[in-house]
Amino acid sequence: MKEREAWEFLAPAGNDVIVQGRETMCHLCRRLGHQQEKLQFVHIAGTNGKGSVSAYIATVLQEAGYRVGRYFSPAVFQYREIIQVNGRGIPVKTLGRGLEQIQEICGQMTGEGHAHPTAFEIETALGFLYFREKQCDIVVLETGMGGLLDATNIVENTVLAVLTSISMDHMKFLGKTLGEIAAQKAGILKATRPVVCGEQQEEAMEVIQAEAARLACPLVLAGRGMVSHVQYGLKRQHFDYGILRGLEITLAGSCQIENAALAVGTILELGKQGYVIPEEALRKGLCDTVWRGRFTILGERPYFVADGAHNADAAKRLSESITFYFTNKRIVYIIGVLRDKAYEEILSATHFLADQIITVTPPGNTRALSAYELAGEVARIHPRVTAADSLEEAVEMAYLLTGKEDVIVAFGSLSYLGRLSEIVSQRGERSNGSGAGKN
Repeated sequence: MKEREAWEFLAPAGNDVIVQGRETMCHLCRRLGHQQEKLQFVHIAGTNGKGSVSAYIATVLQEAGYRVGRYFSPAVFQYREIIQVNGRGIPVKTLGRGLEQIQEICGQMTGEGHAHPTAFEIETALGFLYFREKQCDIVVLETGMGGLLDATNIVENTVLAVLTSISMDHMKFLGKTLGEIAAQKAGILKATRPVVCGEQQEEAMEVIQAEAARLACPLVLAGRGMVSHVQYGLKRQHFDYGILRGLEITLAGSCQIENAALAVGTILELGKQGYVIPEEALRKGLCDTVWRGRFTILGERPYFVADGAHNADAAKRLSESITFYFTNKRIVYIIGVLRDKAYEEILSATHFLADQIITVTPPGNTRALSAYELAGEVARIHPRVTAADSLEEAVEMAYLLTGKEDVIVAFGSLSYLGRLSEIVSQRGERSNGSGAGKN
């Protein structure tokens, strides 16, 4: 199957379709030979931080000599990146071959009266196929949205579960209270298998503790309580975790210390489960971890930051990072969001730091809120807002509005950050290494 044919197959399955329940996924995986039953998993759920935590864990395990599969969504820079082995996206030919096999099975399923798998279910099943083909030692697997009813929760061979920070998001599907959402996230716990848990609000933690007790899961707390001697920075950050001194990460953002701490706790627990991970591998893996689109510096003079803050909690963390790193700096925002997100809360948590706000429509997503609708919402609480007709126009406007000592921050939906990063990079190349946009 060629790339064009792959998109023609996946498009009707609905890249934006959200279906709760595992019945269709069970049918699909059974016909594919239950490849997930032949793999071992670190299964990760949570509202924010899943991508960063999984990136840390996967990089450390790879540094320790393991063949590591990693699955996450959505893609930011390239579609094939959502299915990786040792940091490399699934090859085009392998993707096409796997989708041909799955397409045939989908035809059989619909012919027998079963629902057609969604794009997410197809991608998850494809990941299992590829990870098994590559004989991965372990797979770092992120849930798509919830946990209990998520397509990824078909897996049973969970070495351990990881729960990142849980907050209000996807309330239409996961519940209207933090406790209800936490119950969905904690649905990935497997009886007697450890769960490593990051910092949580009290209501969420009570639910997690109850579920862990019910399933006799050892509960390991790996949050900021284990961290000391923190040194923040835009390019390098340092912290101690228990007796481990001077750990270093290169991902920026105040929340990254918390994410890295959760990853360290997970690695130490994996060591107790029989995985050999030398301290040197832990240190180098943390330092070498790359996760673009999360408080990522795209350019300097002025600083251009891209961040995937797409819900209220992530927006609050973004505001904290902006305040910490760019105190007394003039800030210009580029914002693009999806219609089904709590964009009013995102704006409430961030608008007061911006001198000027530019709104964009995330391209290629049927759930996108238009730049003009978003500008209307911004105008209710901020006096200086402009809707851009394209990402290219938004980037040019932002540079025109800023001097070398100012800061541009683009955030909201992850779906547009990949294209935006390309635009900033191309602009930097055209500047021949001088002036704004230099990378």
